[in-house]
Amino acid sequence: MRSSDLPVSAAIPALRDALDSAGTAVLAAPPGTGKTTLVPLALAETGRRVIVAEPRRLAARAAARRMAWMLGEQVGERVGYAIRGERRPGSAVEVVTTGVLLRRLQHDPDVRADVVILDECHERHLDADTAFAFLLDVRTTLRPDLGLVAASATADTGPWSKLMGEAPVVSADGAMHPVEVVWAPPPRPVRPPHGLSVDPALLDHVASTVRRAVAERDGDVLCFLPGVAEIDRVARALGDLHVLRLHGRAPAAVQEEVLRGPEGGRRVVLATSVAESSLTVPGVRIVVDAGLSREPRTDHARGLGALTTVRASRAAADQRAGRAGREAPGAVYRCWTEAEHQRLPERPRPEIALADLTGFALEAACWGDPDATGLALLDAPPPAAMRAARETLRAIGAVDDGGRATERGRRMARIGVHPRLARALLDGAEHVGARAAEVVAVLSDQQRADEDLVRQWRGLRRDPRWRDETRRLRRAIPEAPEAGPDDETTAGVVVALAFPERVARARDGGGYLMASGTAAEPFKGSTLGGSEWLAIAVADRPAGAPAARIRQAVPIDEEAARLAVGVTVEDEVVWRGDVVARRVERLGAIELSAAPLADPDPELVRAALREGLRREGLGLLTWTREAEALRARLAFCHRVLGPPWPAMDDDALLESLDLAAGGARRRADLERADVSALLRGLLPWECAARLDEVAPERIAVPSGSRIRIDYSGEQPVLAAKLQELFGWTETPRVAGVPLVVHLLSPAGRPAAVTADLASFWREGYRNVRAELRGRYPRHPWPEDPAKAEPTRRTNTRRR
Repeated sequence: MRSSDLPVSAAIPALRDALDSAGTAVLAAPPGTGKTTLVPLALAETGRRVIVAEPRRLAARAAARRMAWMLGEQVGERVGYAIRGERRPGSAVEVVTTGVLLRRLQHDPDVRADVVILDECHERHLDADTAFAFLLDVRTTLRPDLGLVAASATADTGPWSKLMGEAPVVSADGAMHPVEVVWAPPPRPVRPPHGLSVDPALLDHVASTVRRAVAERDGDVLCFLPGVAEIDRVARALGDLHVLRLHGRAPAAVQEEVLRGPEGGRRVVLATSVAESSLTVPGVRIVVDAGLSREPRTDHARGLGALTTVRASRAAADQRAGRAGREAPGAVYRCWTEAEHQRLPERPRPEIALADLTGFALEAACWGDPDATGLALLDAPPPAAMRAARETLRAIGAVDDGGRATERGRRMARIGVHPRLARALLDGAEHVGARAAEVVAVLSDQQRADEDLVRQWRGLRRDPRWRDETRRLRRAIPEAPEAGPDDETTAGVVVALAFPERVARARDGGGYLMASGTAAEPFKGSTLGGSEWLAIAVADRPAGAPAARIRQAVPIDEEAARLAVGVTVEDEVVWRGDVVARRVERLGAIELSAAPLADPDPELVRAALREGLRREGLGLLTWTREAEALRARLAFCHRVLGPPWPAMDDDALLESLDLAAGGARRRADLERADVSALLRGLLPWECAARLDEVAPERIAVPSGSRIRIDYSGEQPVLAAKLQELFGWTETPRVAGVPLVVHLLSPAGRPAAVTADLASFWREGYRNVRAELRGRYPRHPWPEDPAKAEPTRRTNTRRR
């Protein structure tokens, strides 16, 4: 195909005009229109030096090779590329991964280009979002002449245009050939994906669907699967077909064969999401889509992160289907129903909302914006994820207490791996030598993690890419000695330094406890289960599971565990049914040893006693009648008069009672404690002096008796025999609150209740007198109680 035949060619003049006038633009061009290859060459023709940023290494290599082929040149002349550990510079166009672009921006924000194109920006990879935010910052502060293009395969251009200050939008119509949709669900229900687990029955159905498609239609088949393990299973089921496996770690020869096009028999290309966009696989007329994707998930509270398998979005499904119509009419076989398709999410969530943000936080700190609040991002990073990221960076010395990057942090960022792995490389080299780089190379690019990391490491020693990455990492630790301990010790130290919170010790009841405090379990039949200590490289925790699952680990000894995590010794005074005081040696949440503490800190004792009361209730104290009555009086004072009278509810007492004032150190001391004295100890002196005046315990009644007031209800209550209150016409008050008077019969039962004695004597007494005087004839029942003599005794009735 001549370059002028590519659909995007018609949009290039408008794109050039937009860059000339505004300096920024959004290019919307469907897959197969030539936006990745023709646009950079067209801009370079005007004398501009162009950098194209791709989200994947495979796409970067392929785009550079395609552009060089279009020019009739070899890569490294006018067109070059740069990926991690590999660079072939070009004089006019350079294709780089977004990770490489980030490294360059941190090292030299000048960029040394006239135009930067962020390709496939719609995929919302975290590195791409970060790089683009940095580029906008550079354009604002340092290089106002820098041209920026956000290139998207979708029409959702509004957010990108707004992000760049209402940048012009240039659209290219794709001359897509029609693609027939064939709904091909499994004949029987399959289990939904769970973690990295995919039902083998679905994969068997995908293989059957590939065979069906080969039998029904012409052309090569491109089959989308979520990961390498699934590709391998389907490939085994298609052993008699010409199968190519395309993923991020596929050998260069396989990638070249895929991109070269058919040369003879039909091909079946089994691919991960690397083939969704950027790449054109020649000869493909059929797409078979398993309908699954892999997304990052991070448990920030427990430091666990992993990829998980999810249903692909409708946008991803459309991208995949489009691969069948790039060169001719084609078909897509979707391994789900049309009804299920309508329930799929519209588009995938941006990586910034899902991923571990430790690397992003370090990039932002090195850029001079630790909180990332000044960066032009489509989506702000979740606050909880950023807090967890900054805590991790502080722990490994990458940032200071203010979040600013340290010199050590800048060195970590330059290494180009996750900050945890950079820490493991730098610190591990001091203990195990230069071979730390070999283990970090294993950890930094795991498409498929063997449970036994040492076994995986040994299996990679013939892999040229792994060797290249190892050499690159060794250049970051030139001072490290070549010699070191054996493989197991080396791997264990490096993994433990990378993931110290995942250092784990076997528990008596089975399984492991990680330094983070999370339980972990190896898979059934795992060879790791017999080790006392593990350095866990990969673990995840399914929703609702009681423990994390160990996916990859290395047995270590206690010395390595102590080196990675660090040991703390602290005095621990806690409540475990009673006060337990110990001096404890810990490795994170893992207890190494403990000894009784003879003279614990009184403050710690007080806190433990309070915790005991909080857990078991104030019933641990012995509440005498006097203590309960005093608490009720004080509660009344607080309710009516407020502070400084202290609150008497349970929560307030748990916080305020000075349990150690009487020398309390254990449960038995609580049971013997003088609760009345503890309550009086809460009173300020001015309240203590006025308590009997404000809320007297007893009150004198007309008969001369001193009757106890009950403060336990909403209003204080005075309960007295009716005859003792003759002549008392005014209702008594305490703290301005009228007492509720219970007038008792001679038997001590309430004959009447009133808060207005004067009204009772006038209106209510007559009925009470008529009812009770025949029943209690030895008691006085005068007709005029207001003038009668109050009495505590029985009077003989005169006839």
